[in-house]
Amino acid sequence: MSVFGTTGSVSRRYLCPMLNVNPYLNFPGTTEEAMNFYKSVFGGEFTAFARFSDSPGHEKMPKAEQNMIMHAALPLGNGHTLMATDALESMGQDLVTGNNYYINLATESEEETNRLFKGLSAGGKIEMPLNRTFWGAYAGMCRDRYGVQWMLNYDLSS
Repeated sequence: MSVFGTTGSVSRRYLCPMLNVNPYLNFPGTTEEAMNFYKSVFGGEFTAFARFSDSPGHEKMPKAEQNMIMHAALPLGNGHTLMATDALESMGQDLVTGNNYYINLATESEEETNRLFKGLSAGGKIEMPLNRTFWGAYAGMCRDRYGVQWMLNYDLSS
């Protein structure tokens, strides 16, 4: 057996059929600048670039935060996407190096989303309970008992 736990060829047996796992970065108001930098490095085009002003209820937000980036997505190839958002002080999101990322799981069913969310949040903290969102996903966010931050998204149109 190798250091990686395989005995030669890599097994194609999956424990979770989820579609993919993507890094989700948080920035202190510099998402637009950072994502344009990553675009210049990796190439490609954004598949999403939404401001908080595009979301329902944005008029209740501080004016300075309304123009910040709610969600940006830059495909990197082979099904991988670099995603990012601006952290909002008005929502108590205080960034410290180490808490400025999430691991985003794109799941294949609500059942899988429920199972993984329940497991990952056990002994941790639910930051956004699973719910049907305005962007057409069944989604939630949690921090596991080890401090790792997770986002789970099931595309309801699939």
